[in-house]
Amino acid sequence: MSEVRYLVSGDCSVCVEFGNAISPEINTRIRAFKIAVEQSAIDGIVETVPTYRSLLVHYKPEIIGFKALTEKFESLMSSLSSIQIPPPTVIEIPVLYGGEMGPDIENVASHNHKTVEEVIRIHTSEDYLIYMLGFIAGFPYLGGMSKEIATPRLKSPRVRIDGGSVGIAGEQTGIYPVDSPGGWQLIGRTPLKLYDADREKPVLLEAGQYIRFKSVTQAEYDRIEREVAENTYQYVVYDKEV
Repeated sequence: MSEVRYLVSGDCSVCVEFGNAISPEINTRIRAFKIAVEQSAIDGIVETVPTYRSLLVHYKPEIIGFKALTEKFESLMSSLSSIQIPPPTVIEIPVLYGGEMGPDIENVASHNHKTVEEVIRIHTSEDYLIYMLGFIAGFPYLGGMSKEIATPRLKSPRVRIDGGSVGIAGEQTGIYPVDSPGGWQLIGRTPLKLYDADREKPVLLEAGQYIRFKSVTQAEYDRIEREVAENTYQYVVYDKEV
């Protein structure tokens, strides 16, 4: 098991680093440590932000210093194995693959010597762990995509990608929550809003949750899009089998 490192990140943050890889084991330790920090109620902590391999902790240096804070963190490490992590849930993400919604799906198929149908089958056959959110509000960094459909980024990024677009870059897959530039290979689009400033909970997804992509037809996409706009859509969320 990798040794934990405490890295200075500016004058009011510390990066608690658990390893140097993208792995469910490291993610489990990060989630346990996040819970341990929250339960400890250490005075001066403002916010915790999980990443692939670390937990970034923002704190008030006028209340607690770096050395005192990391000493408290070190005392929490021995308790991680006893932390009860909530059972993970899976949220279903409907996707209309190919065509105008997924203009690069043919690239992904040809690069991997597969048919478009095989790409869709492989992409929808996994549960993808959300390791972190970042880049732009609500963008999920996922693990678990099959190497069978791994495809390099576009050589020339697009200036604008529609929110909801589902893409592949290398061995990763993700969803653009809002309109933005990007260089991922677009294979489809979801009618769900991953970020909505007017919603009570603006960001739909959260780190530690899983995503399951589901292929839908144009008619199903249109129906879901209407229901999302009318706030009547029933999100499909269920406990993950372990």
